[in-house]
Amino acid sequence: MRTKIIVIIASFTFAMLSGCATQANKDPLEGLNRGVYKFNDVADKAVIKPIATAYKAIAPSPVRKGINNFFTNLGSLTTILNDLLQFKFASAFTDAGRFVINSTFGLAGFIDVAGMDNIPLRKEDFGQTLGHWGVGNGAYLVLPFLGPSSLRDTTGMIFDTATTDPITYTHNIGEVRLHNQLRAAQFLDKRTELLDATDLIDEASLDPYAFTRDAYLQRRASLVQDGLVPQEFIKDEYYDPEVEEDPKAVDVDTDAVVK
Repeated sequence: MRTKIIVIIASFTFAMLSGCATQANKDPLEGLNRGVYKFNDVADKAVIKPIATAYKAIAPSPVRKGINNFFTNLGSLTTILNDLLQFKFASAFTDAGRFVINSTFGLAGFIDVAGMDNIPLRKEDFGQTLGHWGVGNGAYLVLPFLGPSSLRDTTGMIFDTATTDPITYTHNIGEVRLHNQLRAAQFLDKRTELLDATDLIDEASLDPYAFTRDAYLQRRASLVQDGLVPQEFIKDEYYDPEVEEDPKAVDVDTDAVVK
């Protein structure tokens, strides 16, 4: 309990620092970030991507889909809490119902029964909650193995992991081996899901680092505003203002790049 309190206090402290950070330079740590990005890229191409590729080739599609559904369902707990923190009570009710349906009729979430009933899948995290209440991104960060983030979103990840992640709970009750196995399976599932995305990044730009950074920040801005992008992003290289109908906000889909 004391550890969780410390984590929560630290999270809000980092959030305040993030909110005070200048927006003039979105990547003040670019030199360090590029070094971590290079490390991640080398590790991924040498070890992680081959393992994910082999897993995709060996495991039947229904098995992979079931595992993905399982981890997605666990993430619903984080979404529900952050719905409440953002005062999105109707969404919290819907997301809680989705979690209950899949956890029972969907056999612990391995079958997406709620999706079959056209109940939409939503994802909220504490980084989005901080953004919802006006906390800025802060400095852009590239985390070892985890990839693009920001000071605000790293804070949110720490908070969510400590409070609403059932996998963390297995570690807290002493099931360290189970915890490590679940984390490894979760990481492999996510990397397999993004196999096509990394190929897209490599082919899309002469500078994959800058492309990933800008797409990530754009995507997070979209999530904070529930699918809309602030006006400053409309002038970004990804948009042609003469094509967009709404001068204030536009729908975007950069999931394939920065999920």
